[in-house]
Amino acid sequence: MRAVVLHTHGGPEVLTLEEVADPVPGPDEVLVDVAATALNRADLLQRMGLYPDPRGRAPEIPGLEFAGTVAAVGERVRLWQPGDRVMGIEAGGGYAERIATHERQLMAVPAEMSLTDAAAIPEVFLTAWDALVLQGGLTSGRWALVHAGASGVGTAAIQIATVIGARVAVTCSSGKAELCRSLGADLVLERSPHDWLADAKAAVPDGFDTVLDVIGGEEINRNLDAVALRGTIVQVGLMGGGDAPVNVGMLLARRATWVGTTLRARPLEEKVAVTRRFAAEMLSHLAAGRIRPVVDCVFPLAQIADAHRRMAANANAGKIVVQIR
Repeated sequence: MRAVVLHTHGGPEVLTLEEVADPVPGPDEVLVDVAATALNRADLLQRMGLYPDPRGRAPEIPGLEFAGTVAAVGERVRLWQPGDRVMGIEAGGGYAERIATHERQLMAVPAEMSLTDAAAIPEVFLTAWDALVLQGGLTSGRWALVHAGASGVGTAAIQIATVIGARVAVTCSSGKAELCRSLGADLVLERSPHDWLADAKAAVPDGFDTVLDVIGGEEINRNLDAVALRGTIVQVGLMGGGDAPVNVGMLLARRATWVGTTLRARPLEEKVAVTRRFAAEMLSHLAAGRIRPVVDCVFPLAQIADAHRRMAANANAGKIVVQIR
């Protein structure tokens, strides 16, 4: 099969497209013919040697999500059969024509949805769902604050918050504000150099019950100032850096919870639990069109380096999808 392989680490030019051996599914695994995958910030970090696949497999193939068609199933698989359209997450291997994954990490692709669009769902929607609802405790009637509202996780988070009946504020650059509003954001706050915190406190003086932050850096203390009493900050990423002074006094004064989380390195059973809960509670909303993937653009696999360059430049609003087949 064709796959994008990393033999060394560095800039987008190190992404090499070549022929490698097909994966062999285990007894509880499904072999998927991948139609499309999508980029995530973790892919850029892995390419630079900063976030390796925790499984340590060779050859090193990036890619955390995929959508495609079941090609074969292991002897103990009961949920799927060849020909089923599926999507899912993995710790790596998505930049390839085939991938093997545990049957319970897969979800059905709604009949009305293309596999190209489906590839933009698993990683960001599961991340946003887990951060906002499972770890952040967001429920109907409460306020969420989501940073980088036009990112993949941000666009998913806006829609999840809206569909469960919560209210949501986002930070984003001015050029991406209208997209966030169109997805259901109740309050759109322009990020630096604008003072989003002052506007947020004026609009939501009691603070935000759940804060989803993919930025870190200078936003850390602002989050502590913006979170509600006994609220929760869920730290999903560190696009702005992880080394920053922290006013712990504000954390104490708010009696807040600050959660650090990643999805990729979790054990299989935890990933399965998040996937099955999302499938049970959110797939019907996807099928009905109440929530949807936001696709910025689609690149062919041969142009994977250009796809990485677009994400590195923060030029995308929504997901960058890579067509495999």
